[in-house]
Amino acid sequence: MSDLQLQLLKLVHDNNGVVANTLEVPELASYDANTLHSNLTSLWSKEMINFSKIEVDKWALSPEAESYIASGATPEVQVVDEVLKALSGLSISELKDKLGPVGALGQGKAFKNKWLSKDGDKLIANVKSLPEDVVLKELQTIKETGTLADKKELTELKKRKLITMTKIVGFKIEKAAKFALTIATYETDITSEMVANGSWKDAEFKPYNFNSEGVYPNSGALHPLNKVREEFRQIFFSMGFTEMPANQYVESGFWNFDTLFVPQQHPARDLQDTFYLKDPATAKPPQDKQYWENIKSVHQDGKFGSIGYRYPWKAEESLRMVLRTHSTATSSAMLHKLAQDPKPIRLFSIDRVFRNEAVDATHLAEFHQIEGVLAGYDITLGDLIGFMEDFFSKMGVHGLRFKSAYNPYTEPSLEIFAYHKGLAKWVEIGNSGMFRPEMLESMGLPKNLRVLGWGLSLERPTMIKYGVSNIRELLGHKVSLDFIESNPAARFDEDLV
Repeated sequence: MSDLQLQLLKLVHDNNGVVANTLEVPELASYDANTLHSNLTSLWSKEMINFSKIEVDKWALSPEAESYIASGATPEVQVVDEVLKALSGLSISELKDKLGPVGALGQGKAFKNKWLSKDGDKLIANVKSLPEDVVLKELQTIKETGTLADKKELTELKKRKLITMTKIVGFKIEKAAKFALTIATYETDITSEMVANGSWKDAEFKPYNFNSEGVYPNSGALHPLNKVREEFRQIFFSMGFTEMPANQYVESGFWNFDTLFVPQQHPARDLQDTFYLKDPATAKPPQDKQYWENIKSVHQDGKFGSIGYRYPWKAEESLRMVLRTHSTATSSAMLHKLAQDPKPIRLFSIDRVFRNEAVDATHLAEFHQIEGVLAGYDITLGDLIGFMEDFFSKMGVHGLRFKSAYNPYTEPSLEIFAYHKGLAKWVEIGNSGMFRPEMLESMGLPKNLRVLGWGLSLERPTMIKYGVSNIRELLGHKVSLDFIESNPAARFDEDLV
């Protein structure tokens, strides 16, 4: 039981059952809004009172304005006072010595009010006596009442950052069904002592609040990217895919570029597009020496039906360490292992890749790539198109369109488009193709074991699913924790685009 609660009940009783506004009750002036609210809530839970919140806008003084009231004058009046005392005028440097920063601030206001003028480096007073400090009186009025009748002066004080608008919270209190001047104490539990002495029979118990949701336990929450990632994983698993170990973020140029038939002079290998490591700067050559020689021959001289790029291939360029620019480097390593026991297989990965790109609303230097690889004997481009339609239909995306494209490691290559209803236009949602023979045969895979590959970003479908327009609000330091916690799990039960 609180003394404040008894005081509140007495105030309601003395005011004929209604306290119109606690802000107007002098006895409650020392209590803050939070304290009043908690005590009122306790009385409300016992059905003794009803209450509602009252919010009043009030102007409050800034610390600077409080300092003026404490000193007894505003800077402009202090400056004029010093100049009048000097009789023959006061130099700006002398004013600075006397008043410090306040002098520079007050000087400008005094000139604006035409209280001062300059004669060389001297400040001359244009008034014979100290002006009335109107601003100080206005500040004192605001401190006492929280407002000022002259709206123009309020605006001027706000421009000077001497006042700020705050909300003052009060409450209206009324009698309720079980109002009384005393507060009954209710038991919350039956104790062994109450059972032993039989006092539980006459005790009054606090009723259960079956409408209360209780307190949610503190817990973490999955990021929207992880929610959509899991939805994609389940789609892949339902189609018989196995997840690749894709957590190796650092690769050599050999696996990231050379095995994928990307020439060493390709723009993607420039510093402005790729992050290179300083330590360690280089990797060891792969243990499969024949594969190493095959890749060199494919690039430099041509092999397995390809004429190659016909340039002097450099081992040191191939061994430079990079942050992987795509997860296809992992796919290449997995296909190389497949050459030891060639067979149809379905693989996928969803993990981070890195590009040296300028960050904006749709691009990050670090993002997630979804990649699928399907190997089978004598499969064709028609199988790729059919599989893409089946795969995207599980996300609610139908009516795909395909456009021929160029990728160094796939031929033919296709860009995948879907119609975005919100934007009312066709948008690219992925890239795909059939891995080139010179890439696969260099690994030792048989000629008729062909491999289909496709990829898309994780961020774009997540942004569409959760209505995010700026990728920096999805990933990075600008992400709202409330956004992460409040959004539900992803379900591709409707058209994604």
